[in-house]
Amino acid sequence: MAFILFDGVTFLDFAGFYDVIYRLGQFDAGQGLEWDICGMREEISDELGLTVKVGRVQPDLSGYDLIFVPGGLGTRKLRDDADYIQWLKSAAEVPYKISVCTGSLLLGAAGFLAGRSATTHPSAYELLAPYCTNVVKARIVHDGNIITGGGVSASIDLGLYVLSLLAGEEAMLTVKQQIDYPYVTQGIVQRQ
Repeated sequence: MAFILFDGVTFLDFAGFYDVIYRLGQFDAGQGLEWDICGMREEISDELGLTVKVGRVQPDLSGYDLIFVPGGLGTRKLRDDADYIQWLKSAAEVPYKISVCTGSLLLGAAGFLAGRSATTHPSAYELLAPYCTNVVKARIVHDGNIITGGGVSASIDLGLYVLSLLAGEEAMLTVKQQIDYPYVTQGIVQRQ
């Protein structure tokens, strides 16, 4: 898995998904699980100034099985950054492309949402519209090998959803108990 960070990321977008999907390693489906924190530079700063070290700087993303792109105010500029989008395009053949919040704008700018349905933070529906066929006002939209989540807090729901796809319902329920997450995700739209 490649977790793709950038300046201006909303850290909760990343951390919610990361904390849940990291737990995949405790189940048979997650044996041998490996991940990298990737970015364009050795350090990134979130929109509040928290600085994080990146494990791999601009790796070829084609070797991963899953990429995850969080959102944040930084996506507004990055969607027009030719170098960044070219790097993201190296994930064209990656089996799972996942985003939460305005990370979907970056998937869209890379061309991954063409002909697809997707979602994003409710305040960014209009920004997403040019990149996909259908903006769905839902918590999670799963269209083929693309899975997009809504606003910031949706990152936990998204992590649980992906964990259930990879390891099954029982594994997902185990993780919900571990993180004391009593909520039932509503608003999952699947288009295959």
